[in-house]
Amino acid sequence: MIYPVTEKRLNVQSPSLTAMSAPWILKTTARGVVGNLGSVLTRCGAVSKSMRKISRQADHLERTANVYRQEALFTARVCSITNESDTVKRLRLEVPHPDFSFRAGQWVDFFIPGMEKVGGFSVCSSPGLFQRKGLIELAVKYTEHPPAHWIHTKCTVDSHVAVRIGGNFCFDPSPSEPVMDLLLVAGGVGINPLYSILMHTADLLKQPHGYTPGRTHLCYSAKNTQELLFKNSIIGVCQEFPDNFSCSFHVTRQSSEVEQELQPYTTSERISEEVLRHHVDPQRTLCYLCGPPPMIESVCTDLQQLGLLQNRILYEKWW
Repeated sequence: MIYPVTEKRLNVQSPSLTAMSAPWILKTTARGVVGNLGSVLTRCGAVSKSMRKISRQADHLERTANVYRQEALFTARVCSITNESDTVKRLRLEVPHPDFSFRAGQWVDFFIPGMEKVGGFSVCSSPGLFQRKGLIELAVKYTEHPPAHWIHTKCTVDSHVAVRIGGNFCFDPSPSEPVMDLLLVAGGVGINPLYSILMHTADLLKQPHGYTPGRTHLCYSAKNTQELLFKNSIIGVCQEFPDNFSCSFHVTRQSSEVEQELQPYTTSERISEEVLRHHVDPQRTLCYLCGPPPMIESVCTDLQQLGLLQNRILYEKWW
């Protein structure tokens, strides 16, 4: 199912340092996609300024205390670290336990040995990569928040951490689901879960049996082309499946000429109602949004003006 049907809420306290010292799995993984709306995944509606302020001050576990997460906690080994941009590092993690699983769009609680603060990072890779190679990927922007700061300044290949999957924001259609077109709208590092969904949709197209996706279009906004994460892979998917995938990159503060290979896909125009109009069919479109709250609120308004119902607009807000 694309929409979840049950929710399991857990005590989200950090594991003890003793537990962090060795490989473990605490409980069996909770199965099923969950879609009761929590504090992070919401359908369209206004968010007050006071709520934004509270959410910025709260840490990841507090913000997501009422959001679905699996019961299982798994060790992971960092097997590669690359620079996705000047401000974003891409981690590839090996998770060797056979019971580990996740759905496209979900995030991880990220536990670092010896650190009290717990990170929350969207998985940017597809479930198919894990099924093929036992790997997941995270793209983490530099901040002073301790987990992100650790990733950028202290994390090395062969560092060991622990991860726990969570989140209601996911795309996991069953073979019997009706064909739908996907509209993915990303702002900044909000691309992470949407890139996972994009790559999962591409994997579905390669399978001889199962769910057959409709068309998928990605609208991706960033300050400049240097901050467009995964751009080469995104273009590659669009070129491999031109009848199924398309994308548009929207740069708002580009100070230099756009690279030649990106020019066919890039515009300085913001993601407006007119831009979205070409990719919305109220009967077929399912939209996933992830990015800053002001952008999401603006896009939600535009989508509803175009006739898309609230239950076809799903979004995740990271402050």
